[in-house]
Amino acid sequence: MIDIEKCRITHYPASVLAGRAQPVEKVDDTIRRLVEKMTDIMLEHKGIGLAGPQAGVPLRIFIISPDSTRENVKVYINPTVTPTGGLEAIEEGCLSVPGVYTKIRRYKKCKVAATDLDGNEFSQEAEGLLARALQHEYDHIEGTTIANKMGSVAKIAHRKQLKKLKEQHEERETE
Repeated sequence: MIDIEKCRITHYPASVLAGRAQPVEKVDDTIRRLVEKMTDIMLEHKGIGLAGPQAGVPLRIFIISPDSTRENVKVYINPTVTPTGGLEAIEEGCLSVPGVYTKIRRYKKCKVAATDLDGNEFSQEAEGLLARALQHEYDHIEGTTIANKMGSVAKIAHRKQLKKLKEQHEERETE
């Protein structure tokens, strides 16, 4: 059972961010309420996407709104993302790794197949920011954050912030 009230932004290196998320068994009112809560969290933190694990829920679900508006939030349940086209490195941030912006290599285009909130399957092709957001959120449900994808130079450049996030996580765990 998901406790929607307890959902909040989860920061690196929380264990929920490190494991592969579980499939959503059925799209019901609980999942719809979860999406509402995830949308609130994403907009509050001025993000363009949020995955279940980032809200503390280890489910294969994410939302994306390229313009950070509630009206344009799209829900992806049990998605598969297939990258296409060439790679490019663009600076990215992550709500779960606050204070870290680093170049991440991703494919310029991708295809996604998922289920929507009405239980209907759909597919979509994306490029640019949407393709990047889809790959970023898909990484989250696979247990990967930008902290895992950074190159060694970026890890050195961001070592203080990553250390701070680890220390804050340890403090929360002992509370």
